[in-house]
Amino acid sequence: MKGTWMHWVKGIVTVRARGGELESFVNQALQGGLELWSIRRTSEGQLEFETTIGHFFRLRPYLKRTGCRIHVTDRNGLPFWGLKVRRRIFFGVGLLLFFVGLYLLSSLVWNVQVNGNIRISDEQILKAAEAEGIHQLQWSFKLDDPAVLSKRIAARLPDASWVGVEKKGTSIVINIVESTKPDQGPLLSPRHLIATDDAVITEIQADTGRPVVKRNMRVKKGDILISGWLGDETNMQTVVAKGKVRGIVWHEYDIVSPLTEKVKVYTGLSTTKWHVVAGGRALQVSGFGKTPYSEYEVVQREEQLTWHGIKLPFGRMKESVLEVRLDERTLTKEEAVTKGIQQAKADLMTKAGSDAVIVAEKLLHEKTDNGKVYLKVLLEVEQSIVTEMPIVSTQGE
Repeated sequence: MKGTWMHWVKGIVTVRARGGELESFVNQALQGGLELWSIRRTSEGQLEFETTIGHFFRLRPYLKRTGCRIHVTDRNGLPFWGLKVRRRIFFGVGLLLFFVGLYLLSSLVWNVQVNGNIRISDEQILKAAEAEGIHQLQWSFKLDDPAVLSKRIAARLPDASWVGVEKKGTSIVINIVESTKPDQGPLLSPRHLIATDDAVITEIQADTGRPVVKRNMRVKKGDILISGWLGDETNMQTVVAKGKVRGIVWHEYDIVSPLTEKVKVYTGLSTTKWHVVAGGRALQVSGFGKTPYSEYEVVQREEQLTWHGIKLPFGRMKESVLEVRLDERTLTKEEAVTKGIQQAKADLMTKAGSDAVIVAEKLLHEKTDNGKVYLKVLLEVEQSIVTEMPIVSTQGE
């Protein structure tokens, strides 16, 4: 037999009996109508069983008859639980207040997000949402149904073709689909497209205007590539020249590359600081004091608390302070040359544009002096070589 929930309500005690006639004591108690269960022998030859509080106090006559002695080893059930709660009333009240506070905090709107807008500003959307009661620290149960809110906000935003309102935990997400308007484009004045550098043409495509150069032609900086003049001298028309022109351009770089470099190394030593995060703010709760390392790196990892799948607006953040040291590493001459050329290429790609392609490189000069390598490098790059030149009308044209 096992204890039932009714036994738990009455209170269950675990009793250990020793000495005297143990079997006779148990048998007489059971015959007398007492409820004993989970009867078992211990390794010391004693008997252990469970009974309710009321039946425990009825064991005395049977103990006298059989010469046994008992003591209680464990207590369970509602009466004992209530006693613990009464002893820890402040803990119980605090636990209750914690869950009440947790419920109230999870019922507040802590964040309003806006997605999908390009032309309509966040401020304009948030202002329309606030007019419908959506703002930070608003009770979520006071808000209308999301479908109703979507229609009302859309009515306040004439440039939005659709508005969706979605509640995610303690956040309100407003999704916007803007109305499509034809792109009128900027008004352009008549112009030529001219060369930005001395180059050899590799590709030319004229959308509007008249191409004046051909592939494999050499041009100088400032030469007209696509003309904005159409027609002849008697019937001249100016247009906005548009098109694509690419060419081979030569760039010469003077590079100084040191034969040593600083390398960051982690020593393995670290300290940890913990922060409590709430409402986008962090409060440090441990790891106070000055950082014991002269050189260090800080790594932060934030953990947001969840409750029943809902992300709560608070959590904790672990801040690891890792000690580092800067070691000096000696490079070979070949490594220094490679590193210097790579730096030159990176600088060139930044200036020439993401569509530029380095097709060749040539080392013109190399010298090692005073712990450094001095280089002169010629880089051959295929890139866009067009820029605009406005057409200025003159009298008599």
